[in-house]
Amino acid sequence: MVIVDKEKCIGCGMCVRDCIALNIKLEDKKAGIKNECFQCGHCVAVCPAGAVSIPDYDMKDVEEYQAESFHLAPEQVLHSIKFRRSIRDYKQEKVKQSDLELLLQAGRYTATAKNNQDCYFAFVQDEVEQLKSIVWDFIEDMEKSEGRKIAKELLPYVAFNRRRKSDPKDDYLFRNAPVVLFITSDWQLDAGLAAQNIETMAVSLGMGALYNGFLARIADENEKLKKWLGIEGKTIKACMLLGYPTRHYVRTAPRQEANVIWK
Repeated sequence: MVIVDKEKCIGCGMCVRDCIALNIKLEDKKAGIKNECFQCGHCVAVCPAGAVSIPDYDMKDVEEYQAESFHLAPEQVLHSIKFRRSIRDYKQEKVKQSDLELLLQAGRYTATAKNNQDCYFAFVQDEVEQLKSIVWDFIEDMEKSEGRKIAKELLPYVAFNRRRKSDPKDDYLFRNAPVVLFITSDWQLDAGLAAQNIETMAVSLGMGALYNGFLARIADENEKLKKWLGIEGKTIKACMLLGYPTRHYVRTAPRQEANVIWK
């Protein structure tokens, strides 16, 4: 529920003009709420007098705008994007819980369709070896039950498992990452956007990431794993490996010319 403090409201109408649901009106030069809405928070963010609140949320979490901390230089942003690399080999160094909390906040504040905020984030670090065991057991059982009839899209997992069994140090599926993150959502884009913001935060902390589609797919098939993660009944839409890179990239990688249409 959105609440307007009539004492603070200055009747500027900015919340009325910015409300995507057309749910705010001005009466006697004061803002008022018409009906229940999906609580996107735009009215809170745009009000110059701080007169709007949403008690269902933690309003202490709301930050005031400060111009000096908001501006990002375009060339620095592009530089960061160009230097971004998928990390496939990690140092065996534990990630601090405080840094994981920052990654969570980066994901939590990501835009979601219709403000549904339905993403779940399952971070695995302390019990990553147990996670691996559950995944490999599932692949083993799958191979035994399917035999030669195993579906084509599942064949890579059989190959990963055989590599692991022939060389225990071959961790091709998990890349020796200290942290595995699963993101669930009803919307593919929501999970993808959250993952992108999490990676951006991770890079700022000296970490790197790999979007692991193979692990996301096999994990989503594994109901035992999802129950263990606490996301039973949900759909895994993204999986990330996170940690500190073993190598440093000294230049950007080349790219093809953009496929673009200007009109």
